Amino acid sequence: MTAKKLLLLAGDFTEDYETMVPFQALTMLGYQVDTVCPDKRAGDTVRTAIHDFEGDQTYTEKPGHNFALNYDFDKVKVEDYVGLVIPGGRAPEYLRLNQRVIEIVQQFDKAQKPIAAVCHGAQILAAADVLKGRECSAYPACSPDVKMAGGTFMDIPVDQAHVQGNLVTAPAWPSHPAWLAAFVKLLGAQITL
Repeated sequence: MTAKKLLLLAGDFTEDYETMVPFQALTMLGYQVDTVCPDKRAGDTVRTAIHDFEGDQTYTEKPGHNFALNYDFDKVKVEDYVGLVIPGGRAPEYLRLNQRVIEIVQQFDKAQKPIAAVCHGAQILAAADVLKGRECSAYPACSPDVKMAGGTFMDIPVDQAHVQGNLVTAPAWPSHPAWLAAFVKLLGAQITL
């Protein structure tokens, strides 16, 4: 039996934890997680940034790790995947300008496949026009994007996640336990101890 496949959209200066942790956790659960970036191929890397909350008016940013991509963006076929992961960081700001990224998100949403977006990942959801009449959490600075896209911004604690239909959204990396648990539940996984 082959593993169920997930797609993870990354780009340079994607948030380190929001990329590495979902990739590792979902792989640990047995999913095949294909990581892609426009204009890059399997074996290429994207640079990550570490965003932290240190008492300033916004997050701080430090250099993160190089994250290795394991699949070619140009080979992505939405029908091959059961779910989509959209990390935050600065990458969503420019990834949303790529028409193929927008088409991929729209196809996942139209097929009602689970989509997990965290932090600035909501910028891609907004650009893909999939938030009209829907609730979405994100980093608070993205609330205007959610509202202008016709969505309702859900202002929840930083360690929580929000689920509506096929969307699982969260404010930032402290939400990983809640966000990933909600996502795999939508995927149909049953974790028992």
